[in-house]
Amino acid sequence: MMGVHFLDARGPEGVRLYAVGDIHGHLDLLAEMHARIAAEIARDRPPDWRIIHLGDLVDRGPDSKGVIEFLIAAVARDNRNIVLAGNHDQGFLDFLDYPDPAGLFARNGGPETAWSYGVALRMADALGLHQTHAALVRAVPDSHRRFLRRLPAAITFGDFFFCHAGIRPQVPLDEQDPRDLLWIRGEFLNYPALHPKVIVHGHTPQAEAEVMPNRVNVDTGAFHSGILTALVVDEAEKRLISVEVPRVSGRR
Repeated sequence: MMGVHFLDARGPEGVRLYAVGDIHGHLDLLAEMHARIAAEIARDRPPDWRIIHLGDLVDRGPDSKGVIEFLIAAVARDNRNIVLAGNHDQGFLDFLDYPDPAGLFARNGGPETAWSYGVALRMADALGLHQTHAALVRAVPDSHRRFLRRLPAAITFGDFFFCHAGIRPQVPLDEQDPRDLLWIRGEFLNYPALHPKVIVHGHTPQAEAEVMPNRVNVDTGAFHSGILTALVVDEAEKRLISVEVPRVSGRR
Protein backbone atom coordinates (compact mmCIF):
# COMPACT_ATOMS: atom_id res chain seq x y z
CA MET A 1 0.00 0.00 0.00
CA MET A 2 1.38 3.36 -1.01
CA GLY A 3 1.65 6.00 1.68
CA VAL A 4 2.43 9.69 2.14
CA HIS A 5 5.58 10.88 3.93
CA PHE A 6 5.37 14.03 6.04
CA LEU A 7 8.09 15.72 4.01
CA ASP A 8 6.14 15.18 0.79
CA ALA A 9 2.68 15.91 2.16
CA ARG A 10 0.83 18.99 0.95
CA GLY A 11 -2.24 20.82 2.09
CA PRO A 12 -4.94 21.99 -0.30
CA GLU A 13 -3.95 24.73 -2.70
CA GLY A 14 -4.72 28.16 -1.30
CA VAL A 15 -5.84 26.92 2.13
CA ARG A 16 -3.76 27.40 5.26
CA LEU A 17 -4.49 24.81 7.96
CA TYR A 18 -3.99 25.18 11.70
CA ALA A 19 -4.36 21.97 13.76
CA VAL A 20 -4.59 22.79 17.47
CA GLY A 21 -3.79 20.20 20.13
CA ASP A 22 -5.66 19.17 23.28
CA ILE A 23 -7.01 22.17 25.22
CA HIS A 24 -8.27 20.49 28.42
CA GLY A 25 -10.19 23.40 29.86
CA HIS A 26 -7.53 26.09 29.37
CA LEU A 27 -9.50 28.96 27.89
CA ASP A 28 -6.56 31.33 28.34
CA LEU A 29 -4.34 29.19 26.11
CA LEU A 30 -7.09 28.72 23.53
CA ALA A 31 -7.78 32.46 23.37
CA GLU A 32 -4.06 33.18 23.06
CA MET A 33 -3.71 30.63 20.23
CA HIS A 34 -6.66 32.14 18.35
CA ALA A 35 -5.17 35.61 18.78
CA ARG A 36 -1.85 34.35 17.39
CA ILE A 37 -3.58 32.73 14.43
CA ALA A 38 -5.73 35.79 13.75
CA ALA A 39 -2.61 37.97 13.72
CA GLU A 40 -0.93 35.63 11.21
CA ILE A 41 -3.97 35.57 8.96
CA ALA A 42 -4.27 39.36 9.06
CA ARG A 43 -0.57 39.73 8.28
CA ASP A 44 -0.25 37.09 5.54
CA ARG A 45 -3.75 37.18 4.05
CA PRO A 46 -3.89 33.56 2.85
CA PRO A 47 -6.65 32.98 0.27
CA ASP A 48 -8.46 30.65 2.69
CA TRP A 49 -7.88 28.96 6.04
CA ARG A 50 -9.18 26.39 8.53
CA ILE A 51 -8.57 26.06 12.26
CA ILE A 52 -8.99 22.41 13.29
CA HIS A 53 -9.26 21.64 17.01
CA LEU A 54 -8.27 18.02 17.66
CA GLY A 55 -10.55 17.31 20.62
CA ASP A 56 -10.25 17.03 24.40
CA LEU A 57 -11.78 20.42 25.00
CA VAL A 58 -12.65 19.61 28.62
CA ASP A 59 -11.35 18.17 31.89
CA ARG A 60 -8.33 18.90 34.09
CA GLY A 61 -8.09 22.62 33.36
CA PRO A 62 -10.04 25.37 35.13
CA ASP A 63 -12.54 26.53 32.51
CA SER A 64 -14.03 23.75 30.39
CA LYS A 65 -17.31 25.66 30.25
CA GLY A 66 -15.50 28.71 28.87
CA VAL A 67 -13.68 26.63 26.25
CA ILE A 68 -16.96 25.18 24.96
CA GLU A 69 -18.60 28.60 24.88
CA PHE A 70 -15.60 30.06 23.05
CA LEU A 71 -15.68 27.38 20.37
CA ILE A 72 -19.46 27.48 19.94
CA ALA A 73 -19.13 31.20 19.27
CA ALA A 74 -16.14 30.70 16.95
CA VAL A 75 -17.96 28.12 14.82
CA ALA A 76 -21.09 30.30 14.68
CA ARG A 77 -19.00 33.28 13.61
CA ASP A 78 -17.08 31.41 10.90
CA ASN A 79 -17.52 27.75 9.99
CA ARG A 80 -13.88 27.56 8.98
CA ASN A 81 -13.38 26.92 12.69
CA ILE A 82 -13.65 23.12 12.96
CA VAL A 83 -13.87 21.13 16.19
CA LEU A 84 -13.31 17.37 16.42
CA ALA A 85 -14.34 15.06 19.25
CA GLY A 86 -11.91 13.77 21.86
CA ASN A 87 -12.29 10.92 24.31
CA HIS A 88 -12.59 13.34 27.25
CA ASP A 89 -15.41 15.18 25.50
CA GLN A 90 -17.20 11.86 25.04
CA GLY A 91 -16.48 11.01 28.66
CA PHE A 92 -18.18 14.22 29.77
CA LEU A 93 -21.29 13.32 27.78
CA ASP A 94 -21.20 9.77 29.17
CA PHE A 95 -21.06 11.08 32.74
CA LEU A 96 -24.01 13.39 32.14
CA ASP A 97 -25.97 10.35 30.94
CA TYR A 98 -24.75 8.03 33.70
CA PRO A 99 -22.61 9.17 36.67
CA ASP A 100 -19.99 6.44 36.93
CA PRO A 101 -17.62 7.33 39.82
CA ALA A 102 -14.94 5.08 38.31
CA GLY A 103 -15.26 6.32 34.73
CA LEU A 104 -12.95 8.51 32.67
CA PHE A 105 -14.63 11.78 33.57
CA ALA A 106 -14.70 11.17 37.30
CA ARG A 107 -11.05 10.08 37.44
CA ASN A 108 -9.53 12.59 35.00
CA GLY A 109 -10.61 16.14 35.60
CA GLY A 110 -14.33 15.72 36.07
CA PRO A 111 -14.45 17.72 39.30
CA GLU A 112 -12.63 20.62 37.61
CA THR A 113 -15.03 20.49 34.68
CA ALA A 114 -18.05 20.42 37.00
CA TRP A 115 -16.68 23.32 39.02
CA SER A 116 -16.44 25.44 35.86
CA TYR A 117 -20.25 25.08 35.75
CA GLY A 118 -20.50 26.04 39.42
CA VAL A 119 -21.01 22.48 40.73
CA ALA A 120 -18.84 20.78 43.38
CA LEU A 121 -19.01 17.07 42.61
CA ARG A 122 -19.20 14.68 45.56
CA MET A 123 -18.34 11.12 44.62
CA ALA A 124 -17.45 9.50 47.94
CA ASP A 125 -21.01 8.34 48.61
CA ALA A 126 -23.96 7.39 46.44
CA LEU A 127 -26.28 10.12 47.71
CA GLY A 128 -23.69 12.84 47.20
CA LEU A 129 -22.97 11.61 43.69
CA HIS A 130 -26.68 11.47 42.85
CA GLN A 131 -27.32 14.99 44.13
CA THR A 132 -24.30 16.67 42.55
CA HIS A 133 -24.72 14.81 39.26
CA ALA A 134 -28.29 16.12 39.10
CA ALA A 135 -26.98 19.63 39.78
CA LEU A 136 -24.41 19.29 36.98
CA VAL A 137 -27.04 18.06 34.52
CA ARG A 138 -29.09 21.17 35.33
CA ALA A 139 -26.07 23.46 35.05
CA VAL A 140 -24.80 22.31 31.63
CA PRO A 141 -26.71 24.16 28.91
CA ASP A 142 -28.46 22.08 26.25
CA SER A 143 -26.42 24.01 23.67
CA HIS A 144 -23.19 22.60 25.14
CA ARG A 145 -24.46 19.03 25.02
CA ARG A 146 -25.71 19.44 21.45
CA PHE A 147 -22.38 20.93 20.40
CA LEU A 148 -20.37 18.05 21.89
CA ARG A 149 -22.69 15.37 20.51
CA ARG A 150 -22.38 16.72 16.98
CA LEU A 151 -18.58 16.85 16.86
CA PRO A 152 -17.15 14.72 14.03
CA ALA A 153 -14.39 12.22 14.81
CA ALA A 154 -12.16 13.08 11.84
CA ILE A 155 -11.68 15.31 8.83
CA THR A 156 -9.22 15.36 5.94
CA PHE A 157 -7.59 18.11 3.91
CA GLY A 158 -5.06 17.44 1.17
CA ASP A 159 -2.53 14.81 2.27
CA PHE A 160 -3.48 15.13 5.94
CA PHE A 161 -6.02 13.25 8.06
CA PHE A 162 -6.98 14.90 11.35
CA CYS A 163 -8.39 13.08 14.37
CA HIS A 164 -7.99 13.04 18.13
CA ALA A 165 -6.08 9.85 18.93
CA GLY A 166 -5.00 8.17 15.69
CA ILE A 167 -6.10 5.43 13.33
CA ARG A 168 -6.09 1.65 13.13
CA PRO A 169 -3.18 0.89 10.79
CA GLN A 170 -3.98 -0.82 7.48
CA VAL A 171 -7.70 -0.01 7.79
CA PRO A 172 -8.94 2.40 5.09
CA LEU A 173 -9.40 5.90 6.45
CA ASP A 174 -13.08 5.97 5.54
CA GLU A 175 -13.64 2.69 7.43
CA GLN A 176 -12.05 3.66 10.75
CA ASP A 177 -13.87 2.76 13.96
CA PRO A 178 -14.87 6.01 15.75
CA ARG A 179 -13.67 4.52 19.03
CA ASP A 180 -10.18 4.07 17.59
CA LEU A 181 -10.19 7.66 16.36
CA LEU A 182 -10.85 8.79 19.95
CA TRP A 183 -8.87 6.22 21.95
CA ILE A 184 -6.17 4.30 20.09
CA ARG A 185 -2.56 4.49 21.22
CA GLY A 186 -0.03 1.65 21.00
CA GLU A 187 -0.94 0.02 17.70
CA PHE A 188 -0.99 3.41 16.03
CA LEU A 189 1.90 5.13 17.76
CA ASN A 190 4.26 2.20 17.20
CA TYR A 191 3.35 1.55 13.57
CA PRO A 192 6.43 2.28 11.44
CA ALA A 193 5.06 2.33 7.89
CA LEU A 194 3.41 5.18 6.04
CA HIS A 195 -0.35 5.70 6.03
CA PRO A 196 -2.49 6.80 3.06
CA LYS A 197 -2.29 10.31 4.53
CA VAL A 198 -0.22 11.88 7.29
CA ILE A 199 -2.19 11.55 10.53
CA VAL A 200 -2.35 14.70 12.66
CA HIS A 201 -3.47 13.93 16.21
CA GLY A 202 -3.27 14.66 19.92
CA HIS A 203 -4.36 12.41 22.83
CA THR A 204 -0.88 11.31 23.96
CA PRO A 205 0.88 14.24 25.65
CA GLN A 206 4.57 14.79 24.98
CA ALA A 207 7.06 17.38 26.17
CA GLU A 208 7.41 18.55 22.58
CA ALA A 209 5.36 17.98 19.44
CA GLU A 210 6.29 14.77 17.62
CA VAL A 211 6.89 15.01 13.88
CA MET A 212 7.21 11.51 12.43
CA PRO A 213 7.23 10.34 8.80
CA ASN A 214 3.66 9.06 9.11
CA ARG A 215 2.09 11.22 11.85
CA VAL A 216 2.30 14.46 13.82
CA ASN A 217 1.34 14.63 17.49
CA VAL A 218 0.60 18.19 18.67
CA ASP A 219 -0.50 17.34 22.22
CA THR A 220 2.05 19.10 24.43
CA GLY A 221 0.11 18.51 27.65
CA ALA A 222 -1.48 21.93 28.07
CA PHE A 223 -3.12 20.84 31.33
CA HIS A 224 0.24 20.45 33.06
CA SER A 225 2.78 22.21 30.81
CA GLY A 226 0.92 25.43 30.11
CA ILE A 227 1.85 25.07 26.43
CA LEU A 228 -0.65 24.69 23.60
CA THR A 229 0.75 23.69 20.21
CA ALA A 230 -0.54 23.72 16.64
CA LEU A 231 0.70 22.37 13.31
CA VAL A 232 0.49 24.87 10.47
CA VAL A 233 0.21 23.53 6.92
CA ASP A 234 0.37 25.99 4.04
CA GLU A 235 0.45 23.85 0.88
CA ALA A 236 3.98 22.34 1.00
CA GLU A 237 5.15 24.38 4.00
CA LYS A 238 4.79 22.84 7.46
CA ARG A 239 5.69 24.42 10.79
CA LEU A 240 4.78 24.34 14.48
CA ILE A 241 3.61 27.21 16.64
CA SER A 242 3.02 27.28 20.39
CA VAL A 243 1.56 29.65 22.94
CA GLU A 244 2.25 29.69 26.66
CA VAL A 245 0.47 31.39 29.51
CA PRO A 246 2.43 31.53 32.79
CA ARG A 247 1.11 29.99 35.99
CA VAL A 248 -1.31 27.46 34.53
CA SER A 249 -1.58 24.03 36.15
CA GLY A 250 1.60 24.15 38.15
CA ARG A 251 3.85 25.78 35.57
CA ARG A 252 5.83 28.52 37.35
